[in-house]
Amino acid sequence: MSSALPELRRPLILVSVMAAMAMIAIEATIVSTAMPQIAGQLGDLHLYAWVFSSFLLTQTATTVVFGKLADLYGRKPVLIVGIAIFLIGSILCGFAWSMPSLILFRLIQGVGAGAIQPVGLTVIGDLYPVQERGKIQGYLASVWGVSSVVGPFAGGLIIQHMSWAWIFWINIPIGIAAAIGFIAFLHEGVEKERRSVDIAGAVLFTIAVSSLMIALTEVGAGADTTAIIAACVSAVAAVLFVLQERRARDPMMALSLWSRRAIATANAATLLSGMAIIGLTTFLPMYVQGVLNQSPLIAGLTLTVMVLGWPVGATLAAKNFNRFGLRPTLLFGATLLPLGALFFLTLDPGSSPKVAGLGSIIMGLGMGFLSTAAIVIIQGSVGWAERGAATASNIFSRNLGSALGATALGVIFNVTLTTGGGAIAPVEIDQIRQLLERPGMTAANEIARAALDHSLHFAFWGIFVIAALTLLLAFLVPAVSHEPSAAEIAVTD
Repeated sequence: MSSALPELRRPLILVSVMAAMAMIAIEATIVSTAMPQIAGQLGDLHLYAWVFSSFLLTQTATTVVFGKLADLYGRKPVLIVGIAIFLIGSILCGFAWSMPSLILFRLIQGVGAGAIQPVGLTVIGDLYPVQERGKIQGYLASVWGVSSVVGPFAGGLIIQHMSWAWIFWINIPIGIAAAIGFIAFLHEGVEKERRSVDIAGAVLFTIAVSSLMIALTEVGAGADTTAIIAACVSAVAAVLFVLQERRARDPMMALSLWSRRAIATANAATLLSGMAIIGLTTFLPMYVQGVLNQSPLIAGLTLTVMVLGWPVGATLAAKNFNRFGLRPTLLFGATLLPLGALFFLTLDPGSSPKVAGLGSIIMGLGMGFLSTAAIVIIQGSVGWAERGAATASNIFSRNLGSALGATALGVIFNVTLTTGGGAIAPVEIDQIRQLLERPGMTAANEIARAALDHSLHFAFWGIFVIAALTLLLAFLVPAVSHEPSAAEIAVTD
């Protein structure tokens, strides 16, 4: 980035970055709010969690690759390509005719997100010196907070008054505006660093994780042979991935970082917290709509408070690091996760959605404290030359946890729904579909509602157990003797 960049151009590029980030941020709530109705129309409810997992899978697998491509070819072309891919995926999602087709198009969306998020943050690093970066990170965090409010409202209104396709097509004007901003104002004048791109590592990682997710899904569907084959493919790909990363000149994942206790334990806690949060994002709207018989708007609001609590917790954490220390801050956040998850175990068909909202905001606050402390602990464990890779490892862990969590908890939901979990009569998927598509107090819907309540409580128990394991792992994170700078303690997402 040219050092002579006019001051007037920087805010315009920042607005473009914020617009591009907004497309990804709003996905967390607007799709979750609409998914019960979408699943009701498209069918194949056993694939429900894959709509979330597929997006996260390709986003996780391509994040590091696009970051390196930005070093090779420049930030602007990679950002433009990423926005184009994301918009193509969004358009196709709106035309999806079945759940498998929607999952396929969400994979495309995830590839675009894998380019937009890391390269957008890299542009901010190019544009702003360390002294200003903390304030700018606060602006970026506000994108997630605003999107958490706008998403459920927009999702609820679209579902009630328009076709659900607009859940995805709403990205088109935002993405076009961001692309125009980058084309007009982002002019790069630095020599690109020539680095190899670990394509083999990215492909093997994608095969390993996607095969594991297929294995988990097929176990839930009772297809044991397919599950075994997929599990074997995953194991072989994982071994080859490790071998590839050890021999690659510029590996996708620096395995040496993971041998350090602070990084390994903080990333493990982050991975599990990502599993818990994606479970909440995936299944809470379904419970509020299908069991509590509330509108999509109310369901979205119970999730909104979680996404709002996240930046609030992160801000409070950043302001109190020096007072309480990094490790106590991380432990406090980890404690809030199982505490918030307890509220979902108390839900029943007569509960108020306020109970769900209270549990959500507590878990959101916990994620704010935990994720912000974890990233600073990791950054304080390495020198300047490794800080970028170490930070990327934490983002990678959270995304991977989200991808695996949506699939694993989806298996729990599917198994208990189709078998009854030993305590209630199993129901047909079509009955659940009818309940989500045309809610009402019919006899068939009441049977389906009871089955949905029973199955989702197993998923909520899974969320609670994962949150409790997050707390146990947090106790293994060592104290890091490090005084964070203003940039390091800035609110990050």
